[in-house]
Amino acid sequence: ADMEEEIGENKWSHGSVAKRIYEMCPVVLVGVRSLSKEQARFIEKEKIPTYYAHEILNSGNDKWMDDAISKLSSTVYLTIDLDALDPSIMPSTGTPQPGGFDWYTLLKFLRKLASAKKVVGFDVMELMPIPTMHAPDFTAAKLVYKLIGEFYYEK
Repeated sequence: ADMEEEIGENKWSHGSVAKRIYEMCPVVLVGVRSLSKEQARFIEKEKIPTYYAHEILNSGNDKWMDDAISKLSSTVYLTIDLDALDPSIMPSTGTPQPGGFDWYTLLKFLRKLASAKKVVGFDVMELMPIPTMHAPDFTAAKLVYKLIGEFYYEK
């Protein structure tokens, strides 16, 4: 969930980024597959909208997309952690977790988001290239390309 207070005395760790963002503005977490008990308690206590990957993937429908988007403000900054993708298509992260999004589900969600909200910026993070394995690098680049195309045009 990336909601740790700090990791190894570092409050700016990759595992704390969502917590730092939450300190500045509301967040909606989508595709969470791993979190500590402390993070789960914090998310519950603060009533942070959270869409767990196992619930999304087992729901058999896309209702969660509209629900998650409805919880966002009219302007959105999007941050995508590449380990949200299943490691079968994105093994090149520091913390791969089984059971993530496939390519087309992620794109469908991003298109719905782009049509409903004004995305003012985005980042794609946690690519950790594996020497001689280039497909994940191209996947990350293609995602950025798609994001630029979806969000570039003003509504």
